[in-house]
Amino acid sequence: MFAAYAARIAPDDPLSALELGDRPEPEVPEGWTTVTVKAASLNHHDLWSLKGVGLPAERLPMILGCDAAGLDEDGNEVLVHSVISSPDWRGDETIDPRRSIFSERHQGTFAERVAVPRRNLVPLPAGLTFEQAACLPTAWLTAYRMLFTRGAVTPGQTLLVQGAGGGVATALIVLASVAGIRVWATSRSEDKRAKAVELGAADAFESGARLPERVDAVMETVGAATWSHSLKALKPGGTVVISGATSGYDPPAELNRVFFLQLSVIGSTMGTRDELDRLARFCAEKGIHPVIGATMPLRDARAALEALHAGDVFGKLVLTG
Repeated sequence: MFAAYAARIAPDDPLSALELGDRPEPEVPEGWTTVTVKAASLNHHDLWSLKGVGLPAERLPMILGCDAAGLDEDGNEVLVHSVISSPDWRGDETIDPRRSIFSERHQGTFAERVAVPRRNLVPLPAGLTFEQAACLPTAWLTAYRMLFTRGAVTPGQTLLVQGAGGGVATALIVLASVAGIRVWATSRSEDKRAKAVELGAADAFESGARLPERVDAVMETVGAATWSHSLKALKPGGTVVISGATSGYDPPAELNRVFFLQLSVIGSTMGTRDELDRLARFCAEKGIHPVIGATMPLRDARAALEALHAGDVFGKLVLTG
């Protein structure tokens, strides 16, 4: 079958490690099944894999891709939950210390078919296309958990989303605004700030700009470049929820501000299968359509990854089978 995979590790030139071509059909362990992939979305994790982050050389070649929507063996339309817990784990999958996601220990979704644990399948609600659904399992699920599970943000509060433009950031803006939360966003790009407002943000500001007032919560995926601004933007007793650090993992601690203003710093990682089910149904019921920057055939995976690597993307990039 055709697939896009990491053939080697290239920390300084990740796209040189990408290969496109035939790979063996998926092996299906007991309790697993096969999904015919109709759509798969890109994440920064795919670039990190090519750099060798979380993917040692002994696991190569590894098919890339965490997210997918398609057809199960019975022809049912399904969404694939990308967090794979250990077989004996019970409860929140994201807490399992032995958890992984597709393309780390198990072959990923940038292929015509992928092997999936049966318990990871979520019915695809009517009203979502395969392309839209494929955006949900990583970026949109991360946003959903950040907002409603970990951040416990409620209607009427004011939320700051740092770095408007990425998949998680656009999901945060859409989900929060639909839920009745006032959303402010930041970006270095004037075009991305305008698009954030089109998505539902009440206003958008230059990165690091002084805000009209302090906010109840900040959603952080940028890291070092925006961390100081995030803490300064919070009301006393406010919360910053962090799920990533695309600009680096070594921000200034500013512990004096954290304890003096009684700020909460909360980590958030991915989401559970049940949260994905709720997210998909929420999107279908509210008519929410994930923002797709571009859709390309699987055979153009290199061009899609090049665009993601360049950073000139608003919304999700989706590969179709």
